[in-house]
Amino acid sequence: MLRPVWRKYGVAPFLNLSMRNKMFVLFLLVSILPLLSFVYYSYHSVKTQLVKQTYANMSSMTSQIGSNLENKLNNYTKLSASLYLDSTLQEYLVKSYGDNADYLDAYRYIDNVMNNALTNNPEVDAITIYSTNANMPLDDLFIKPLDDLIREKPWFDKVKRTYGNVIFTVTPAVPAKAPFQESPPMFTLVRYLNYNSLNFPYGILTIDVKEDDLYTLMAKEDSDKDIFIVDEHGTIVSNKNKDLLNTPIEALLPMPANGKPADQFETVYKGERVLVVTNTIRNGWKTISIVPYSGFIREAKASSNRVLLIASFCIVFCVVLIYLVARLSTKRIESLLKNIRRLEREDFDLPGGVPMGHDEIGQMSFALGKMALRFKNLINEVYKKELSKKEAEMSMLQAQINPHFLYNTLASISALAMKHDDPQIQDMVSHLAKFYRVSLNKGKTIITLSEELRLTRSYVAIQQIRYGEMLRVRYDIDETALVHQSVKLMLQPFVENAIHHAFWDEDLGITIVIRCYREAEDIWLEVVDDGMGMTPDALDKVRSMQETGYGIRNVNERIKLAFGDDYGVTIASRLGIGTQVRIRLPAGGVL
Repeated sequence: MLRPVWRKYGVAPFLNLSMRNKMFVLFLLVSILPLLSFVYYSYHSVKTQLVKQTYANMSSMTSQIGSNLENKLNNYTKLSASLYLDSTLQEYLVKSYGDNADYLDAYRYIDNVMNNALTNNPEVDAITIYSTNANMPLDDLFIKPLDDLIREKPWFDKVKRTYGNVIFTVTPAVPAKAPFQESPPMFTLVRYLNYNSLNFPYGILTIDVKEDDLYTLMAKEDSDKDIFIVDEHGTIVSNKNKDLLNTPIEALLPMPANGKPADQFETVYKGERVLVVTNTIRNGWKTISIVPYSGFIREAKASSNRVLLIASFCIVFCVVLIYLVARLSTKRIESLLKNIRRLEREDFDLPGGVPMGHDEIGQMSFALGKMALRFKNLINEVYKKELSKKEAEMSMLQAQINPHFLYNTLASISALAMKHDDPQIQDMVSHLAKFYRVSLNKGKTIITLSEELRLTRSYVAIQQIRYGEMLRVRYDIDETALVHQSVKLMLQPFVENAIHHAFWDEDLGITIVIRCYREAEDIWLEVVDDGMGMTPDALDKVRSMQETGYGIRNVNERIKLAFGDDYGVTIASRLGIGTQVRIRLPAGGVL
C-alpha cells in the first residue's frame, strides 16, 4: 500500500540508500535548510522593514505635498472670491457705457484692482475677465470679450453649471509660432460671474498660473520617484513630464483590482513592480507618489548576499564534519544489522563482532543478544497467552449479558405479579425457561442462527405478555440462512433496546421488524423499529460505542472476537422516524 506512494513521489531511491548515505543526506539537509531559511528570513525581514519604512516616508511626503497644494488652491480660490464679491467691480462690468469718457473711471479701478492682485500674488501669470457687456470698452489685457473662441474652451460648459463655484483646469503647452514664443502649460482657475443668480451672468473670471508653480511643490522629491497631481476625475494636472498633462492616470498606473480606492498598494508601472501612496485633499484632488522596488531593495539584496557568503563557508565545514560522523556511526549499525539478519534466519548464536560501546547502539546490541536467548520461548509463550486471553474475553462477555437480561425479566415478572393475579405469569415463566435453556446451552458461545432466532422469539413472547398490543413484532427470515453460525444472544439486546428506549407514544406503541438474509458471502441480520429514533449527537456516541451499556458494545466485541474485525454492528437512526441495527456475519462460520 505504501510502496507505490513512495515510488510516485521519488522516496523509494532514498530508502534504498545505505544507512551511511542516508545519515549523510539527512544531516546535510538539516544543516543546509536552516542556513538557507535564515538567508531567506533575513532577506524577507529586511525587505519588509524597507517596504514599511518606504511607505511611511512616502505617506509623510505625499501628505505634506497635499497640504501645500490645498493651501495654494485655497489662496487662488480666495483671490477669485475677492474679485467675485467686489461690488464696485461688478457695477463697472455691467454698466451701460455711452460715447462719453465715463469708462475711464472703470478702467482706473479695474487696473488698480488687477495690478494689486498680481502684485500680492506674484505666482499668478494673468487675471482675465471675459465680459458679456457689449457696451463695455475692452482693453484686451484684463477685460476681453466672451466670444465664440471662449465658448469653445473645454471648461466653458462646466463652469456654467457650477453656480458661481470654482473649477480648475490645465491648459497644455502651446507650440511656438513666429514671432511668438512657446506658451508653457497653464493651470487655470475659472469662475462664473453673475448677480448671485444664473439668470444674470455678466462674465467669466480666469486666473492663470504656470503649471510649474504647482510642480515646485514636489520638484525636490521627484528625483528618485514619480509624483503626480491629479484632479477629482483622475486627470493628471502636474508632473515633470509635461506631455502627460490632461491624460488619465489609470492609463499609466493600474489601480487595485477590486476597484476600491487605496491609500497604499503595490502594482506594475512601466513594467516594474512599484509601491504607490496616494493622498486626497478636500476638493478631491490627489497627490500620487510612485517608488520602484529597485530603488530601495538594493540594501536587502546586499545584506542577503553577505549572509549567503557566510552560510556557504558554514555549509562546506558542515559537509566535511557530517561525512566523518556518518562514517563512524554506521560501522556499528552495520554490525548490528548482521546480527539481526542472523536472528531472521533463526540463528540465535550471535558473535561478538565490532566493539559496540555503551551508548544507545551498544545498548541495542546487548538487548539483541538477550532477546536471542529467549526468542523461541517468548514466541510460544505469547501465542499461548493470546489464545487464553481470547477465550477469557469471550467467556467474560458472555457472562455479562445473561445476568443483565435475567434481572430485567425478573423485574418484569415481579411488577406483573404485583399488579395482576393472572395466568399470564405462567406463560412468561415458561418462555423465560425456554430462553435460558437456549442461552445457557451447556456453556457454548457459538450457536446456529436458528437457535438464536428461537431464543429471540422467547424473549419477544415474554415482552408481548407485558406490553400486549403496544408491542408488534414481525419476522422476515430467509430460512436458508438459519443453518449458519452466530454469536449467542446477538439479536436480543437490540430488541430489548428498542422496547426500553424507542417507545415514545403509549397509544401507538412500537413495531419491530427482525430480518435475516444472505447476501453473497455475508449473512445480514436487521432489527428495525419505528420508535422515537436518536439525535445526531446520541447516534455518534452509540456508533463510537460510548455510554451504550452492555448490549451494543458487548455484541459488537463478541462478533469481532469470533469472526474478525470485518464483521460487527452498524446503526442508523433519525429522530422521530426510527432506528435500524444491521449485523454482518460471515457465511463460513468462526475463525
